[in-house]
Amino acid sequence: MKIDWAALGSVFGVSLVATVGLVALFTLGIAGLSRREAASTRGESAVAATAGAYACFALCAAAVAYGISLILG
Repeated sequence: MKIDWAALGSVFGVSLVATVGLVALFTLGIAGLSRREAASTRGESAVAATAGAYACFALCAAAVAYGISLILG
């Protein structure tokens, strides 16, 4: 049995980048929602923060759906 170390390293690198990217995207969504809450307590509008947060969550959901489709397909 021979292990293809280059392929294993490639899979590790892509998995690491995808995981960090997905966590960062979700964190941006949470930060956007907290900015919305802070703006509402001050009586300001935070439409951009809310739209950005929802966009981040939508991208997270799309990435998860794509991963599931790769597993099932």
